[in-house]
Amino acid sequence: MTLADETCASPRGQTGPDGPEIAELSALVPAWEVERGGGTPLLRRAFSFDDFASAVSFASRVGAEADEQDHHPRLTVEWGSVLVEWWTHATGGLHRNDFIMAARTDRIYGR
Repeated sequence: MTLADETCASPRGQTGPDGPEIAELSALVPAWEVERGGGTPLLRRAFSFDDFASAVSFASRVGAEADEQDHHPRLTVEWGSVLVEWWTHATGGLHRNDFIMAARTDRIYGR
């Protein structure tokens, strides 16, 4: 089973991964940056598209996947790009769910 095939679990009452686990999970989604500055750690990746309609369509598919898993990102949609950011409010930072959803987002992108 790949990370993208895993299902998000409730993070309530859990802590986020520690440094070694973050490094291990990050290796499974290498195109994503772990952003640590400015407060809450998060995963960030910008996706490129040929036009606005394609960017909106991608954002919509990511949103549908997020609803299905009950784990929602910040999406910033612009002409030709979508910035996706994952983090978990309940843990105040990163959780395995964020890495699962990053892998699922990569699968949706498919490039």
